[in-house]
Amino acid sequence: MRAILLLLGLFAATSAQALSLAQISNKDAGGGLQQALGQGAGKAVDLLGKSDGFLGNPKVRIPLPQGLQKVEGLLRGIGMGKYADELITSMNRAAEAAVPEAKALLLASIKQMSWSDAKGILTGGEDAATQYFRRTTSAGLTEKFHPVVKKAMARVKVAEKYDEFAGRAAKFGLVKGQDAHLDDYVTQKALDGLFLMIAEEEKAIRKDPLGAAGSLARKVFGALR
Repeated sequence: MRAILLLLGLFAATSAQALSLAQISNKDAGGGLQQALGQGAGKAVDLLGKSDGFLGNPKVRIPLPQGLQKVEGLLRGIGMGKYADELITSMNRAAEAAVPEAKALLLASIKQMSWSDAKGILTGGEDAATQYFRRTTSAGLTEKFHPVVKKAMARVKVAEKYDEFAGRAAKFGLVKGQDAHLDDYVTQKALDGLFLMIAEEEKAIRKDPLGAAGSLARKVFGALR
C-alpha cells in the first residue's frame, strides 16, 4: 500500500513531473507495488491482532452494543461497573483473536489487483486504497472472522459474561431476558477497526509520502521514474 500511496502523493504534489499511468504498467513495478501493499496491510493487521490491539486503542476499542450502553451507565452508577468491564474486555479480546485471519485475504486481494484497480487508487480520492480493500475483502473477511470470533468468545466465556451482565441488570429491571447476537456485533466491529487502521495509515502516507515511505517503496518509485 505504501508504494501506491507514495506515487499518489507525488503525483498530486509534482504535476509538472507527474508520472503517466502508462509508466507504471510493467511487470517489475507491479511486483514492487504488490509487495508494498502487502507490507501496509500487514502492518494494520499486526497492530490490531495482538493483546490490547483493540482494547488499548480508543480509536477501535469495541464498546457495548448501543442497546446496552444505557444499562452500562446505570450499573456503573450503582458501583457494578466491573460486569460491564469484563464483557467489554472479552469482546475486544475476541476481535484481537480474529484479525490475524485477515492477512491471507488481504494478500490475495493484492495479488488479484488489476492495473485498472491500481490506476484507480493513484487517481482516486484520499481513501481510495482503503475503499479498494473494503470493496474486495469485506464479504470474505466477514465469513472468515465470524467463526473465529465465535470460538474466541466461547473460549473467554463471553456468553457467560453477557449472561452475568444482563442478569445483574435484570435484577434491577434494566433489561429484558432476550439474547444478544454479540458474535455478529463483534465481527462487524473488528472489520470496522481493521479498515479504520488501514485508512489511518493511508492518511499519514498521503500527508507525507516521502517521510512515510520504506526502502521498498523508494525502490519501486525509483524504477518507475
